[in-house]
Amino acid sequence: MIIMSSVKDKSIYDLISLKGKRVLITGAASGIGKAISYRLAEAGADLYLVDINEKDLIILKNELYEKYKVDVEEFIVDLSKKKNIDELWKMIEGREPDILVNNAGIYLFKDFIEVDERFLEKILNVNLNAVFWMCQYMIKTRKDKGGIIINVGSIEAILPFAEWLVHYDVAKAGLLVLTRALVKEYGRNGFRINAIIPGGIKTASVEKLRREALLKIRVDVIKTGINFMNRLPLGRMGIQTRLPES
Repeated sequence: MIIMSSVKDKSIYDLISLKGKRVLITGAASGIGKAISYRLAEAGADLYLVDINEKDLIILKNELYEKYKVDVEEFIVDLSKKKNIDELWKMIEGREPDILVNNAGIYLFKDFIEVDERFLEKILNVNLNAVFWMCQYMIKTRKDKGGIIINVGSIEAILPFAEWLVHYDVAKAGLLVLTRALVKEYGRNGFRINAIIPGGIKTASVEKLRREALLKIRVDVIKTGINFMNRLPLGRMGIQTRLPES
């Protein structure tokens, strides 16, 4: 008797094995980055986890090792400063990743009129400039071998919707242009470079913003949230699934 199993009954490892591959994921400690880390560990990849949140990053590292027995290293890095990115790549010199996932980002509301130089610099440094430098290192160190780069963008880059996010939208739009330009210049050298554009995802940071809006009675933010939910075809945000309780 032959028993047929569906794709959904199989693990990612059964479908796509990444055993022997090294993946570097920024913003890995929570949200989308954490979900990506789990899926790649499930596929058998060894991981470099990068985040500024030391506590949650170490917890994640231990969880992934215990569950999947893959090699996991954590790096506590403030990606807003290029010198820290330089130091990160020095630490992994000679054992660079096969796959780079640029996921780290910050999502802060601020009226366009009130944005000052310091605030804008912070947003651009994390959401765009860090991606630029990480891509540069990846291509420079693997120029003869090629590799995979995945940049995590936002639907806001294509269809700005939420108010008080002009700075964020600009950064994420730049990320898309960067991705296209790198494909044009380095695709022929064995680099596969793509951008993922998530819609609304119910991450811890989004939930925090929702709670703060309710507690502080931020009518403008609450209204934006309601309008955003109303335009979603399924009437709900994307959710993380199959992650164990921390």
